Amino acid sequence: MVVFTVIDIVLLIAVLAVYLYVVGGQLSRVAGVLEECADLVWDIKANAEVIDGGLGSINSTGRAVAGALPLLYGMAEGIVAGATFDHDAATDRGPAKPAMGIRRTRQLEGVAYTRAD
Repeated sequence: MVVFTVIDIVLLIAVLAVYLYVVGGQLSRVAGVLEECADLVWDIKANAEVIDGGLGSINSTGRAVAGALPLLYGMAEGIVAGATFDHDAATDRGPAKPAMGIRRTRQLEGVAYTRAD
């Protein structure tokens, strides 16, 4: 009976040692990953410190734009209301013509071409 008790205690200690070895390895990997994350956080903090000086300017510009949005929205509504498509008026005007009329170019004169109108 004493021998079995000693064997049980030795097996318990062996299993606990293996468990602690596995958990220790996992904790070491987690510590390495957390160290890399901490380095990334410090890099982000260093980059954010540069932005911190201009943050007041960025916020004031954002407030100005946000204040102008209702005015811009009202102006856009007025433009859209005046630009509604009228199908009947569009069909009565005929085909579209170029605004400048006949296109003139000097390239044809450079090769001695005269246009017969």
